[in-house]
Amino acid sequence: MVEYFEALDRLKKGANKVVPKGTRITNDSVALEAGRGKGSIKKSRPVFTALIAAIEAAASEQAQPINDAKSKLKAAKEDTARYKAMWLQTLSREQSLVKQLWDERMEWTKKEAELTGEKVTSIHAKRRQKQT
Repeated sequence: MVEYFEALDRLKKGANKVVPKGTRITNDSVALEAGRGKGSIKKSRPVFTALIAAIEAAASEQAQPINDAKSKLKAAKEDTARYKAMWLQTLSREQSLVKQLWDERMEWTKKEAELTGEKVTSIHAKRRQKQT
């Protein structure tokens, strides 16, 4: 009987010796880890009552991290969607500011041309002239 509880403890800690790591905690996996045959732990035998209760408790604890991982994934997806929306808003605002700056520069270029009597040219043409 002690070997069953030791096997259960190993399964809880993830220090399996017989069954593969990550195996769900069940009556059969505990029996196999204890070196017994699959199906040797039976509910009909009163000697296994405490062991079966411990196995069920361990199995419910083992299932919770899966649910926790799902909730973390859901939260991460929600954060991703929120950050994407914020990024799109920021991108839209920046595009609007670039357009506004462009319009202001064009207006300034036109007013400068009126004051100096020069021909109105695009901003890019002035840049090309300066570079050459």
